[in-house]
Amino acid sequence: MKSFSQSLFDELDRQLEDIHFETKDPLQYSEQAVKAIVAVLERLKTFFIRYKFQSKIEEIDFFREIKPRFASKLVYYNDIYNIETNRPFGTEKTIRKYYNGELARLKIFFEDNMEFYRYYKKGNTFLDNKYFIRGKHDVKLTLDSFYFQADHRFSTSHDYKVARIIANEMLKSYLESCIIQVSVKPSQLDCQSAGTPLKWTGAKVGMIELIYALHSEGVFNHGTSDLKDLIRYFEKVFDIDLPQFHRTFFEITSRKTERTKFLNVLTEKLVRRMDDLDKI
Repeated sequence: MKSFSQSLFDELDRQLEDIHFETKDPLQYSEQAVKAIVAVLERLKTFFIRYKFQSKIEEIDFFREIKPRFASKLVYYNDIYNIETNRPFGTEKTIRKYYNGELARLKIFFEDNMEFYRYYKKGNTFLDNKYFIRGKHDVKLTLDSFYFQADHRFSTSHDYKVARIIANEMLKSYLESCIIQVSVKPSQLDCQSAGTPLKWTGAKVGMIELIYALHSEGVFNHGTSDLKDLIRYFEKVFDIDLPQFHRTFFEITSRKTERTKFLNVLTEKLVRRMDDLDKI
């Protein structure tokens, strides 16, 4: 199950990267993303229904860790589509108020589900047999009405809630970014206003290797930022195009020696610089 689901998730990630590369418009990419995710979830469900778990631990892992990774993306992009569809026309103040209202909705969800949020975030497991085993629902454990309409062959009482938590964290970053874009004047976003603009003069493959490393470490937005957002940010700041970046990364992973060639060079140069300082 893990091997199949990881392969499927990697395939979905590539599809989403392509979608974001083709369009920057939230309405367009969210609509396309939802279609792609629904198709992948159907494939996951088809495989799942035919699969027999070896233990309850494996079932819990699927509904606590695996399925929510897919479902959270569906929730996230569907929310973006609805948010942008309903975004009002008006002044910057009006739009900013609208986005702040959406942030307030996320806060309400957190407050309504604080007990489970803490349970999940702390990595507790003592209630997993109730939360993530099919047919073990308990109305006293803050159930979503969604559960009663779901296919119980492919759902537990709380796997959707986990997906919603993950999606909300991504959505929070998205909304905060939208508020900044509305609030900051275009001239303030111009790199030249901060002095001489920096232009990347190294190889593009090196930049891609660096971006993937930063994303893997989760150093932006507490690890919730999407890879595609980092790519777009680096492209804008350094005035560079990184087309088909995921294909370049796969070429990097196929290297027979020095898979992290650029990072190795950075480490070597930094250590050499430190050694030089020690000699002074």
